[in-house]
Amino acid sequence: MLLDLLNVHVSYGDAPAIWDASMHIDAGQVVAVLGPNGAGKSTLINAIAGVLRPRQGKVLIDGVDIASAPSHRVCDHGIAIVPEGRRLFADMTVQDNLELGAYRKGARASSRETMEEVFSLLPVLKERRQQIAGSMSGGQQQMVAIGRALMARPRLLLMDEPSLGLSPLIVSEMFKIIRRINERGVAVMLVEQNIHQALEVAHHAYVIEQGRIVTSGRPAALLSDPKIKEAYLGV
Repeated sequence: MLLDLLNVHVSYGDAPAIWDASMHIDAGQVVAVLGPNGAGKSTLINAIAGVLRPRQGKVLIDGVDIASAPSHRVCDHGIAIVPEGRRLFADMTVQDNLELGAYRKGARASSRETMEEVFSLLPVLKERRQQIAGSMSGGQQQMVAIGRALMARPRLLLMDEPSLGLSPLIVSEMFKIIRRINERGVAVMLVEQNIHQALEVAHHAYVIEQGRIVTSGRPAALLSDPKIKEAYLGV
């Protein structure tokens, strides 16, 4: 067991966004969270990351409830996020952005080693380590955001729409990177609109609609169900 969500509710003020969500991620798994725009996917991932605080329910990492923990304490439990829109420090270099990802005490001690691991996974970042991040292409900026999250040495990487706004060629490369990250032992929770690509890399998937998890299962089972395909996956 790595992560368990138990009956999680999240609201924006008085407006409910997530109702009674329960899900499970094992160590080393890739779990996809799919659904239409506005379904609550990003809200769910931000609640796990500590960006939003659940109104009710438990977020368990290794059996410890972190639902009320601030985001920097969530990171201490081995969780890092690649946020939607990347949110880089655009006026800083690639290397400076990466180093900020290693602010956690446990990550700082091995930051040089981790940096080399990130460069081996994403060689374009080594080539452009002194480039200003805001001057890079969208795909390269996404790689910086992934590298920054990996600098925290997470056991669970939360990825919110990593292919958003990227060309098909870069999207294909992005999913290869996700697969390689997972092969290195990092579990991945993937919120993604690119359904087929997400299901190709995922071991398990959850479908969310209007703030509720409506079904879950192995990717092959979801893709073979005509009702699920038409109603929730848009295919």
